[in-house]
Amino acid sequence: MKNKFTRRDFLKIGGAGLLTAAGTAALSSVNTNHNPGRNNHLIQTPAPMDHDGLPGTGDVDYERNGFNPSDILYDFDYGKVSTLPNGQTLREYEIVAVNKTFEIVPGIDFPAWSYNGRIPGPTIRATEGDRIRIRFINGSDHPHSMHFHGFHPATMDGVPGTGPGGMVNPAGEFYYEFDAEPFGLHLYHCHIFPLARHIAKGLYGTFIVDPKGGRPPVDREMVMVMSGFDIDFDDTNDFYAVNGIPFHYQNHPIQIKVGETVRIYLVNILEFDLLNSFHLHANFFHYYPTGTSLTPAEFTDTIIQGQAQRGILEFSYKYPGMYMFHAHVTEFAELGWNGMFEVLL
Repeated sequence: MKNKFTRRDFLKIGGAGLLTAAGTAALSSVNTNHNPGRNNHLIQTPAPMDHDGLPGTGDVDYERNGFNPSDILYDFDYGKVSTLPNGQTLREYEIVAVNKTFEIVPGIDFPAWSYNGRIPGPTIRATEGDRIRIRFINGSDHPHSMHFHGFHPATMDGVPGTGPGGMVNPAGEFYYEFDAEPFGLHLYHCHIFPLARHIAKGLYGTFIVDPKGGRPPVDREMVMVMSGFDIDFDDTNDFYAVNGIPFHYQNHPIQIKVGETVRIYLVNILEFDLLNSFHLHANFFHYYPTGTSLTPAEFTDTIIQGQAQRGILEFSYKYPGMYMFHAHVTEFAELGWNGMFEVLL
């Protein structure tokens, strides 16, 4: 009978600082048993911080993974830009679905399905009214698609039964083309069934549509995508993350300056749990649900999102120091959805 690793086991063996030898051995058994088939940076990413009693693990191999969550924060993809004969801006993208194994915490590899070899996929960004053209290539060994939230014709919906783009078979490709509307914060994901598994294995990303006049300027913009990992495929999450890697922003605090206005595009694509949340320590933020209004709906320090809900947060810090942000479900925070802002003078 195979060993079963649970999230409670992780909290017992690795919940404070780096994993112990026993913990590493337990985590390694998971690999054996369950491995199937930019906006301007302030300064460079700092060295990993000491845990000082915080839950967490050491760093994963970012080079082998092929992406780093510190880069994803600021990586907005505006596409290849040209102008159509009617004067409309055209933005062209190429997205490839691939099978790829990622190390999500030290010693645990996760056999993911990904867009362009990263989790989350590229942050697609455009202005309301732009024409979006995406060449989607399925380099995986399973059928996949791209389903965008927002307005578009049925044939561009990326759902089985709606046309050729509803299910793109391995080695196949399809062009999704539509106008970017309405303005706001949206997302995209695979819509092949079983839907929960295709999303949980990593096929999702952010889609930002700016209003024609732009949003009020801020000093720094970031994208954060909240998700989870079910490493033993029992439809229960074992780890939780922002931008793909649990504990990353705890190990590598996000550096901002006192008085700097920060805008976060926050998306929840968590499977297997009904709700997710975001809590900011020692501060409040203006919250714009779905980003479809330029007027904030509330001023708060905690918001709750169901799956596919999203919103824009804006805030600044008055005092320097190290400030936590995390899910306000404590188990989520202890299992990876936990980070720090390092506020500098």
